[in-house]
Amino acid sequence: MSPRTPRTGSSAKRRGNSEGSTPRRRPDGRWQINLRVTDDYGQASRHTVYGDTPQEARDKAAEIRRRAAEGRPARDRKQTVAAFAEHWIDTSLQASDRKRTTMVMYAGVARTHIVGSSVGRLTLDKVRPSHVEGWVVELCRKGLADSTIRSAYTILRAVLDTAVRDGALASNPAAVLRRPKVLAKEAPHLTPAQVADLLHSADNTRYAPLFALLVHTGLRRGEALALQWSDVDLDKHLLRVRGTLARVQGRLLVTEPKTAKSKRSVPISAPAEPLLRGIRAGQAEERRRAGSLWRETGFVFTTETGEPCDPRNALRALKVAATRAGLPQAGLHTLRHSAASVMLTAGVPLKAVPEILGHSSIAITGDVYGHVAPDVSRGAMDVLGAAFGQ
Repeated sequence: MSPRTPRTGSSAKRRGNSEGSTPRRRPDGRWQINLRVTDDYGQASRHTVYGDTPQEARDKAAEIRRRAAEGRPARDRKQTVAAFAEHWIDTSLQASDRKRTTMVMYAGVARTHIVGSSVGRLTLDKVRPSHVEGWVVELCRKGLADSTIRSAYTILRAVLDTAVRDGALASNPAAVLRRPKVLAKEAPHLTPAQVADLLHSADNTRYAPLFALLVHTGLRRGEALALQWSDVDLDKHLLRVRGTLARVQGRLLVTEPKTAKSKRSVPISAPAEPLLRGIRAGQAEERRRAGSLWRETGFVFTTETGEPCDPRNALRALKVAATRAGLPQAGLHTLRHSAASVMLTAGVPLKAVPEILGHSSIAITGDVYGHVAPDVSRGAMDVLGAAFGQ
């Protein structure tokens, strides 16, 4: 029996585990290597790589062996980014400890800016950092806000991080890029006289007490609407901020505050105390008039039947009052910003202001309210001049 003649173009011989066969030329002219790799858990898988030259095939086989040795998936999954993003929304996002409002926002941004995008149409094994960069450029050309672009990038990175964790991707192509910047914008604010005009234009409306409390405390809209009477201690002159009221998927819910520092106690100023007492008295009268229709929810700001107030209705009422006062650009956050600006220009120590506002750091307060710096600096120089100008 004559020995078997080797196949033309092939020098294949039996190799050890993960070594793979020697390159074999295919009828289409490409070179092929078959290999088997075993992961850290003892799970074996077979792979075939192709190259235009024997060396290219060897390089691809070596890459698979290297990835397996590093505990990474031997190959990236041939699933579109869009499909994996939808899977991420339904699983990893829901299982995370993010606030409910954040989950809803992330899902919306992912479906709007990732699923139907150029990067969303790519399969995981084809995504490169340059593709992510091109996608960011597309978002910029659409005229989206800096914060929206950064959020979209953050979400895409989280999606791809999950793909890496699940073994669908060896490395995250978005992780090597810098996160898109958001230029710090000075917060719009009103002068005390303008605030007085706006509050006057809101007189005799249901939301006038809310607007006044925002001015006197610097609370966020959702924080003020989430206040319950159990959070109000008039004897100790303190408000406890424990949550934020928001509409989530059609329902009004009290969710966790924006940041860990947002859970705080805020002193009640002299004008705010009678304001709160007036709100309580007015609510007692409405409870009496509503009778059996009243629903005891414990909220400070309620509808005529005791239900929590919808933040959207509060915003609409503020817009009407602001337009009437000749301040059409003012919003509910403008009242908070105005309170912060007054505190800073009046010389309240910078360290105290973020504690009242619930900012996570002094740096955020400085960035958001940098417009008051010239007035504060001028006062500081006046003090310096008075001390050494004698």
